[in-house]
Amino acid sequence: MANIPSHLKYTQEHEWVETVGKDRVRVGITDYAQRQLGDIVFIEMPKVGDAFEIGQPFGTVESVKSVSDLYAPLSGKIAAVNDTLVDDPEWVNSDPYGDGWIIEIEPSKAAELKELLTAAAYETTLSEA
Repeated sequence: MANIPSHLKYTQEHEWVETVGKDRVRVGITDYAQRQLGDIVFIEMPKVGDAFEIGQPFGTVESVKSVSDLYAPLSGKIAAVNDTLVDDPEWVNSDPYGDGWIIEIEPSKAAELKELLTAAAYETTLSEA
């Protein structure tokens, strides 16, 4: 079974969201997603300052199996990108909820946070897949 930390929020597209400051959230892909992808070899990330609407693609993750889009879990502006992943994208496989985070967003619509899945709801979506 996939590791699903209870303190995080989730999307149907297998991204996780963690509040890391008053006006900032950290985003990555879930343990389930990285297992499905296999060995990750490249991550295309946006630039700091880029703005996205919820559900809009913000980058891609390339594995030995496929290339998958990454979707913005919230509307807002990119506040930081995990530059470590440029040279070491395998952090997403080895530590998806820690050093494998991908971006940080300054959300523009706080109410969207309430629409994200809880860990229990995310786990239910996996069991239905």
